[in-house]
Amino acid sequence: MSRRHLTRSEREQLELFRALPGNLAPRDAQDLMAYPFFSLAKTHRITPIDYRMNDIAIRVEAVPEHGMATIWDADVLIWAASQIVEARDAGLRTSRLMAATPYEILTFIGRGVSARDYHRLKAALDRLQSTTVATTLRQTSERRMHRFSWINEWTERADAHGHADGIDLIVPDWFYRAVLDDALVLTIDREYFALTGGLERWLYRIVRKHAGRQRAGWRFDLRHLYAKSASLSPFKRFAFELRDIARRQPLPGYRVAVECDRTGRELLVFAPGTLSTGACGQPVDGVVPSGTQDRVPSGTGIACYQEPGAVFSAGNSVTCEPPNLDSNQEESNSSDVGRDADRWKTADGSRR
Repeated sequence: MSRRHLTRSEREQLELFRALPGNLAPRDAQDLMAYPFFSLAKTHRITPIDYRMNDIAIRVEAVPEHGMATIWDADVLIWAASQIVEARDAGLRTSRLMAATPYEILTFIGRGVSARDYHRLKAALDRLQSTTVATTLRQTSERRMHRFSWINEWTERADAHGHADGIDLIVPDWFYRAVLDDALVLTIDREYFALTGGLERWLYRIVRKHAGRQRAGWRFDLRHLYAKSASLSPFKRFAFELRDIARRQPLPGYRVAVECDRTGRELLVFAPGTLSTGACGQPVDGVVPSGTQDRVPSGTGIACYQEPGAVFSAGNSVTCEPPNLDSNQEESNSSDVGRDADRWKTADGSRR
């Protein structure tokens, strides 16, 4: 083997893939949706994530200079996944070496395009590159850890006048192979990018991964959700914020509620649907018929001719469909899914 071949950079070995134009459907990698890989806070986090469940181990580490990659930084990976899947489906050659303008990335993920937004994008790329991940996910046959960074390297391109006009970045092989596997990618709602809270964003991805399009939805024990989030907040604060999300219903395409089982354990319940179409009667104006010649204010944010129905049925009985069909086969076969869904206990305590 020649000395020149030994010293070739990774960039020199990869063919450049130019980002596709147009408003592509956003795609997300299921592994990134189901497990704790990112900080949920906008504050500087250097505390590692150390998650273990059965045969799955995840260790995420940050450097003090940049801090851990956040769930907002992960939008860049959603952009990358969407580009790779779109190109593959169109029969085009894809590559881990991707080229785009900051404008293309920022507009896809719903950000502004000012100088400040551009500098924030560069800071996100720095965090994605400096954050390291070690995991056994998709390494189960070998029981070995795969270590990588979310971006192997990134480079600014400049025009003839020295002004930045593009970005080249290299995504890791672990991520690239997951995106190319149809079973490991899901389309997400574009309204996801409008969610401002880290916990809201994380919860949407968990809900989209597990509830999918099943009418019966999915259930999670709050304590187990807390472990899967890798949040640094105390559990009481975490549970309070989940209850607040259930009150506000901000997740696009899904309804969420907090219920208690017969033992008093709190469960987060979620299913496809929206309150504006499924829980309310016929929508009307901000006033309703009063029974006289005059119309009076309805007194509610969403006016209805009838009382809004409950998001979920009341009571402690739980009847559910089989596990989420959108889950990838690897996770569906693991005991982690059984723990997530608590094996769908029925009212008499038996397991389905």
